[in-house]
Amino acid sequence: MNAAAIFPIFLPDMKKYCPLLIPSVFLLMLCYSIPARADKKAWYINPQTGNDQNTGKDSRHAWKTFAPLNQLTILAGEQVNIMASGDFHTSLVLNAKGSSAAHVTINFAPGVYNFYPDGALKKQFQISNTNDVPYGLKAIALYLNNCQFVDIKARGAKIVLRGKMIETCVDHSKNISIDGITYDYYRPTVSELTVVNTGDHFADLKIHPDSKYSIKDSLLTWQGEGWQHKPFWLWQELDLQTGDVQRMDIPVDSIRYAETGNNMVRAYFKKNPGFKTGLIYQNRDVIRDYVGIFMQRSKNISLKNIHINFMHGMGVVSQFCQNILMDRISVRPDPTSGRTCAAWADILHFSGCRGKIEISNSYLSGANDDAINIHGTYLRLTDTTKQRQILVDFKQHQTYGFEAFTPGDSIAFIHADNLQEYSSNVVLQVQKFTDKEYLLMLKNPYPEHISSTDVIENTTWTPEVWIHHDTVARIPTRGILVTSRRKTVIENTVFLHPHMSGISIANDAANWYESGMVKDVTIRNNQFIQCGEPAIIICPENKQSDGPVHKNITITGNQFDLQGTKVLSAKSTSGIIFNNNTIKAGKDFDIKNGLELKDCTDVKVSGNTVGH
Repeated sequence: MNAAAIFPIFLPDMKKYCPLLIPSVFLLMLCYSIPARADKKAWYINPQTGNDQNTGKDSRHAWKTFAPLNQLTILAGEQVNIMASGDFHTSLVLNAKGSSAAHVTINFAPGVYNFYPDGALKKQFQISNTNDVPYGLKAIALYLNNCQFVDIKARGAKIVLRGKMIETCVDHSKNISIDGITYDYYRPTVSELTVVNTGDHFADLKIHPDSKYSIKDSLLTWQGEGWQHKPFWLWQELDLQTGDVQRMDIPVDSIRYAETGNNMVRAYFKKNPGFKTGLIYQNRDVIRDYVGIFMQRSKNISLKNIHINFMHGMGVVSQFCQNILMDRISVRPDPTSGRTCAAWADILHFSGCRGKIEISNSYLSGANDDAINIHGTYLRLTDTTKQRQILVDFKQHQTYGFEAFTPGDSIAFIHADNLQEYSSNVVLQVQKFTDKEYLLMLKNPYPEHISSTDVIENTTWTPEVWIHHDTVARIPTRGILVTSRRKTVIENTVFLHPHMSGISIANDAANWYESGMVKDVTIRNNQFIQCGEPAIIICPENKQSDGPVHKNITITGNQFDLQGTKVLSAKSTSGIIFNNNTIKAGKDFDIKNGLELKDCTDVKVSGNTVGH
């Protein structure tokens, strides 16, 4: 209970009408709003002048590291003040119990904070789309575990990772706000070079100063802090003139290297594998061992004014989280660095979330995969021999091991071949057999006729999506992938030359097993500038058509500046409205040919303007 609860109407005007009651009200607030402690404490950390033997209770007696703080529970109304930047070999492991009336506040002073993985907290996580090292321990810089009502304020603070780490982890927490942090790597795990000259059997490569390397016995090795690897065959090629970045295969086994001075390396080969003068090339190890920011089983999360200059792994991953706001997220390299890559793979990745996802006023660029991916996960039905019990398992080798169902969740039965829903049920109990197999006890009997390839979807954990006023640039794959059966709106967003489609609506029960169907999507007032074609693709991966997979997709008021002639491709969808769009294309463009429709019904096309 707090004062507002005691005087719900009277309190706002109390100062005006009853000034003598103000001290009593404040006393009530102290008594009822703050559990356990009546005094609001502050804790101080200074890596430059502090000492862990100090009390940490004032600026003159600050701690040096996070170690003493990690032993405490920070209570409602208390503050933690990191007074100066510096080096940290221990994680910030926050246990904070704020309240709605009195949040816990963590203040970072401006400056550069170097976090090293050697003494950091390390935990095992099973993360969607990221499970190449499922049982490896992952180092964490900032860890919020079972926290509530916490505000991290870090305008001007830059966290630099000195080795592979999860930059921030929000784990089983609620009402968390993070504002102003900049994240970067001292040695990014994507290496970069510029081709300055090519001949018939050589290419001169200018290695970026941040991309450390060595050459031994004519073989090049990329070197980082705690990691190294030989060049991998998967590269990305960036043309700064057009902004186009694309993946390409460069066979590296036959290339030999020699130093020529000042970060210059000559690559020798019998035949040029694809290097082009003047273009930038990015190379990475493709092992999915980490993520940038990881949030799981948390709710009411707000990320604002976050600057990501580089993150390693599958980007910002939100896994079974509820109500997420990402506002003014800037993902691009530090402009003074000369680098071009900011994200090792996806930028924003949402797996099995619910409530509302809002992404606004953000600039998402420089990735090695999609800018935004929002999906659920299909699990395959493997055994239905017991009444009201089904055995299900994860089929994708990158996605398994996490808690995909909890008691009370609703599920849908889906035919894998046609992606049609044919039954629903409610989960009463969940029993984990292995990291891939789960036994679900159901409320009602399951359907009698189930195919061995059928899958189930958790329909409780499907989000409402609002993406607006964003910019997507320098993306080698798709700008936005979204598959949710709840309302989705994508508006007032600029897609600058993604190499594939600007927006993709899929649904897949055979490869990545990323669910599911959409029922209400609006795409309006966006700019699709020189996207890979088609600019918008609706592509459920059903093997047979027995009716629409997706429904009710409205595409209106958008501007399309096409590379060629394909503006929209759609399959197995009903209720498509394509109207009042402006299309700039070549002279050969025709609106009938610009829309590729297969097994689609109830399609309405009107009011579109075509220019050349």
